[in-house]
Amino acid sequence: MTSSTSIDRTSSRAPRFWRGVAAEFALILGAFALGTSEFASMGLLPEMARQTHASIPEAGEFVSAYAIGVVVGVPSIAAIAAKASRRTLLVSLLGFFILGNLATALAGHYGSLVAARFVSGLPHGAYFGVAVLVAAHMAHPGKRAQAMARVMMGISLANLIGAPLGSWIGEKLGWQATYIGLAMLGLIAGGLCRATLPELPAARDASARRELGALTRLQVWLTLGMGAVGLGGLFSAYTYLAPALAEVTHAQPSTLPLALCVIGVGMFFGNFVGAWMADRGVMQALGGLLLLNVATYALVYFSLHNLLALLANIFVAGLVSIALVPALQIRLIDVAGQAQSLGAMLNGCAINLANAIGAALGGAAIAAGFGVASTGLAGAVLALGGLIIFGVAVAMDKPGLPSGSS
Repeated sequence: MTSSTSIDRTSSRAPRFWRGVAAEFALILGAFALGTSEFASMGLLPEMARQTHASIPEAGEFVSAYAIGVVVGVPSIAAIAAKASRRTLLVSLLGFFILGNLATALAGHYGSLVAARFVSGLPHGAYFGVAVLVAAHMAHPGKRAQAMARVMMGISLANLIGAPLGSWIGEKLGWQATYIGLAMLGLIAGGLCRATLPELPAARDASARRELGALTRLQVWLTLGMGAVGLGGLFSAYTYLAPALAEVTHAQPSTLPLALCVIGVGMFFGNFVGAWMADRGVMQALGGLLLLNVATYALVYFSLHNLLALLANIFVAGLVSIALVPALQIRLIDVAGQAQSLGAMLNGCAINLANAIGAALGGAAIAAGFGVASTGLAGAVLALGGLIIFGVAVAMDKPGLPSGSS
């Protein structure tokens, strides 16, 4: 009798286990698609600029527009969809992602392409925020952080595989083909999410007011600033990596996918290094990593004339930048109070604010005549700005100082 009961329990657990694996794969695939849509644009930038008759600094607006879409989308979607089930919300966000990427592929001139990239960015931060919360809900107690890290691994894989592959497809078939492929990938991820995820209704007391209440907390804004400014160095250098390789390093065009792959490997390992560091102290991890970012991007500037040195530096740059993300995620959830959904979404918002700020500052440095090599120094300045904001957050977090509501 006991043996029969044990067999029944084992057999009933097996389908749940594999359904959980399939659901997590669906979340990671969606994260991979969104991450690739964001980062592939940087490798495709010269071709997109050429076809829309834009300069390289002007084409940086394609990257910034996506990032601004993320920033606008996070609070808007958090408020509008506060009572929606998590599965329905994720599927809807992927549907919006599909439309945005199809609009990108069909855009015929500069203005329409900027608008299409803005629309494509709207679901990005909300998807990542909801996806990590769903992954944490499905995980066993004590393994929630690992589940969240695996979903965020989609960004690392997007840099390791998606961005180089997107650049290669764009080079062979035209940049529009990359975005058509991403729309198809979004369709597959949406179907898998619909088939495998549990419904997960929102909390009964969920409301737009409760979610947006996180935005009244000073530490939320300071943490957002740490990420938005401190991570900007990555995007200042990464956005203009293609023209830097051509104009300063004098590398062959075929080197770009290799360089994107190298920085992607750094980001892949950075996700796990950052999670390990955050488990041992969130604020210590943030401070140490921001300091490393300052040094790393200063070295990127000095290594641009040597391909091997540049590849080594961009590997480290990808690692120390993305290592910030797990600590930022935990910090935002911790300081958001009851607004857990918005707190989780704001990490994607911070990353894409960094994208917009980094691309804009790098483009401004080039337009001012400092040359494409100056984007490394611009990155170091942004990392230093993030470190200063970190210092303010630590000071305001001391007992007796107003660290909660503003």
